[in-house]
Formats: sequence, structure tokens, C-alpha cells
Amino acid sequence: MTNPDTSHESLIAGYDPAATAGDCWFDQEAADRVIGFFRDCLTHVKGEKAGHPFELDNWQEAIIGALFGWKRKDDNTRRYRTAYIEVPRKNGKSTLCAGLALYMLFSKDGGEQGAEVYSAAAEREQASIVFDIASQMVAAEPVLRGVSKIFRKSIGVERTASTYKVLSADAYTKHGLNASAIIFDELHAQPNRDLWDVLSTSTGARVQPLTVAISTAGYDRNSICYEVHDYAAKVRDGIIEDQTFLPVIYGADDKADFRDPKVWEAANPGLGISIRKDYLEIESKKAAELPSYENTFRRLHLNQWTEQAVRWLPMDRWDEADDFEVFGDRPVYAGLDLASTTDIAALVMVAQDEEGGFDVVCRFWIPEENAHRRERKDRVPYEAWIRESLVTATPGDCIDYDQIREDILDITKEINVRQIAVDRWNATQIVTQLEGENVNMVMFGQGYRSMSAPSKQLEALVMSRKLHHQGNPVLRWMASNVAIETDPAGNIKPSKKKSTEKIDGIVALVMALARATAETDDGDSIYEDRGIITL
Repeated sequence: MTNPDTSHESLIAGYDPAATAGDCWFDQEAADRVIGFFRDCLTHVKGEKAGHPFELDNWQEAIIGALFGWKRKDDNTRRYRTAYIEVPRKNGKSTLCAGLALYMLFSKDGGEQGAEVYSAAAEREQASIVFDIASQMVAAEPVLRGVSKIFRKSIGVERTASTYKVLSADAYTKHGLNASAIIFDELHAQPNRDLWDVLSTSTGARVQPLTVAISTAGYDRNSICYEVHDYAAKVRDGIIEDQTFLPVIYGADDKADFRDPKVWEAANPGLGISIRKDYLEIESKKAAELPSYENTFRRLHLNQWTEQAVRWLPMDRWDEADDFEVFGDRPVYAGLDLASTTDIAALVMVAQDEEGGFDVVCRFWIPEENAHRRERKDRVPYEAWIRESLVTATPGDCIDYDQIREDILDITKEINVRQIAVDRWNATQIVTQLEGENVNMVMFGQGYRSMSAPSKQLEALVMSRKLHHQGNPVLRWMASNVAIETDPAGNIKPSKKKSTEKIDGIVALVMALARATAETDDGDSIYEDRGIITL
């Protein structure tokens, strides 16, 4: 029994295994044995290093050493049963996991008799990436090749009755597995938690199973990947105690400047080895020039969880907008997004200024019980916004449309509201009631013909810093959530389906801008109702 080799990294991406060891101890010989397996039995099969021995990088050696060196005091089995490895692309995590899978397949102290090792992913093609690297490694090593048989999607070792196979995401077909090791690739791409749950529960009969999830950051914070990421972060930070879980998260701080080379270095442990600095320099410049590429760069190369797949509105420009005081007597146009009875509703009002920009004021409503539930579940600060009067909480679990109607009537008494646009397919009794109170309600479609022009106008206003929104944090949160849909003609519109969180305020803002800039008196294009006539 020895202490961990001090020449290795004592911290793994900010996590210190020794600090949470408890009764566990570090077996240096076991760690050296698996590190030696990589070096002596495996060779690289791709890129500049192809044909060279697999010498683990420092960060890789720290992970492998921890997984196989830390032991339980009572039975000397491995301490760690699950590892979550979140690292940016091109740092060599697939190659690392290929070697790890082979150690669990071939080594007596890595796996066990009748080992079942699986590569899994959302799609079979993705799951095959790690397996294909592993099979090429076996083919390149005479000793491993001599004791195994390589098939298209499996490797078998007859003397131990062990197998390594590729799995796809058809979770209902995976019951009955007796997995000893699972390599779960790109967990962020999983459409649901089914495969994760099925495979995780398939290891129960094994003495010392190992599940390793590898991924880059994603954007869906309601996914199984974010759930595991969040758990890993809490284990790393000491919020959750779990001696069996190894958290490895290499990534930049959420507020870090993606153009800073020091940020690249902190997020990419393989920088200068498996990923080139000049490549990141080129990609970061591209991200700075193209807002649509920024989130891709942040997720894939800095391992930052973004709000959506493709950022539509650049938040640095959004935050640079000047403030304004009041609407005064200016004509005001509004958009009303009522959403569902159990969700957030938004009224967004705009008035044009003398320089062609627009000033924006928002009102939001949410059922009080839903606000409490969603704050706990999704970590959205609804209750703080309610206390600060940024959101109005209506009693119960459904939005009180009477409250919204009364609030809108009060608003129309104070400012010059010319029109309120509302989704024609979501018109409810409140619309009829407001029209009965002489509020000019205008039906507004949500298709490309209605939404594209004002959506592009919103984008231009943000880019030119001519949208003045008083720094409203609720509207900013929604702006950061927006993903867009595009048709073959290049028309765009905000997409509630693609956006991972609420964007009701942005949809209402687009409708308000459309009404404010309408060319006809009633603001409706004749094409909206009858379509375009082809001669």
C-alpha cells in the first residue's frame, strides 16, 4: 500500500481523489500496470502518432491511474465504478477510451472472467468510433491479435469467454445484459435517458464494474447528459459525497473570453499535443465574426454548456444597448404571447425613437405554483424575478387570464397603445374581452411570411445596438435561449421547438416590431391571409 505517485497530477480537472478517499487506498503497482499496458501493448492508429506506442498524456495518465489505482480497503476492489469525462473535441478522449475498453477486455485485473464490454451511443455509427479505434489497435498488436477474434462489431477473447461489442440506442433490446464495462460516447447526444438507465442497471451482478461516459458539453439542460454533468460538478466541488464517482470536467468558465489563448489552454488538456493552438486561433476568429458559430466553438472547443445549439442573438451586443426613461406620448405597439395556461405569458411593448431604434418594455406572468416547481427543477430564478416585480405570479397552477386582462387595461390607460398583436391560433376569451374594452387586438400568424421580416429586423437592431430594453433580465434570459428555424429561401423565425428554454418574450417582441413597422393602416399584409397569387 502506497500513496499516489507525486509525479502525477494530484488534481484531475480540479478534483482531488485523495481528499475524498476515506478508507480507500492507492495501489501504485496497479496504476503502473494499466499505464504500462497502454505503452507496451497499444499503438496509435491515426494521425501523426500512427504506429507509435500509446504514451498517455499527463491528464490521461491521471485519469487512468485514478480509475485503476484507487482500491477499497475492505476487499481491494476498485474504488471508482462510474467516471464522467467531459473534455473538448480533439483532445484524444476517444482514443483513451478505446484503450480503456481493451484493458477491461484483455486484462485479468481490469475485467473478470466472462467480461462484457460495450461501446454505446445515441447511434450505432457514433458508438463504433471508439470500437473501430480499439479493433485497429488489436489488429496492430500481434499478442492481442493472437488471443482474440475481431469481427465487424465485436471482439472476442476465447480463453476468458469475454467480448467487446457495439450497441446502439435501442434501449428496449438491451435488457438482459451483464455488463462489466461500458463506454458511453457523446452522452450529450442521447435523446432521452432510456439507454443510460438500462446499461447502468446492467452492471449489478459484477464485482467491480466500470461505466465511463465521455462527452463534450451540450446545450439541452433537461437532458441525461446535463444531469450527469451537474452531478459530476457537485461531486468535484464537494457538494455531494460519492467515493465511487470520478468527475473529470475540463472546460472554460461560463464568462470566460472565448478569444483568449489562456482560456483555450485551461479548457484543452491536450493543447499542443493532440490539438493545435493555431487551429483554435482560426476557429475562435471565425466564432468572433459569425455569431451563429460562437456557440459551436464554445461547446466543442471550450466545453461550455450553451443556451442553444446555434446562438442567434449575440449577447455582448444585446448587453451594450443604451437605456431610456419613458415612452411618453409616442405610439406603442405590443405583442402578446399567451403560451399555455400553465406556463409563462409575455406582453412586450415597443416605441420607435428619433434615430430609428426601438425602446422596449416587458410584462410577464406565471402561475405561482409552477414558478416554485420550475425554479427547483430548472434553476431558473423565477422567485427572485417575482420579488423584484419583473414577473407577476398569479395564484394557483394556471395563469389567471383575468389578471392579465386587468393589467393590460391598466397599461392602456397610461400609455398610447395602438395595437396588440396576438397569435391567431392561440386567440382565447381574453382577446374577445380586450376587444370589448376597445383595445385594438390584431391576429398575427407565426409562419415565415409573418415572422421573417421582423425577426431579421430584431437581429439588425441588436447588432447595431438600437434595441433599448432597460436590461430586463427576464427578456435577456429568453434572448439567450433563442434558436431559429430557416427555410430554403433564407427566411427565419424563432423556434420554440428548437430552443431549450422559454422564448415567449422574444416571440412577443418580434410581433410588436412587425406591427410597429407595418406599412398599411391595419398592419396586415394581404398575402398573410390569401397567399401569393402566381400569374
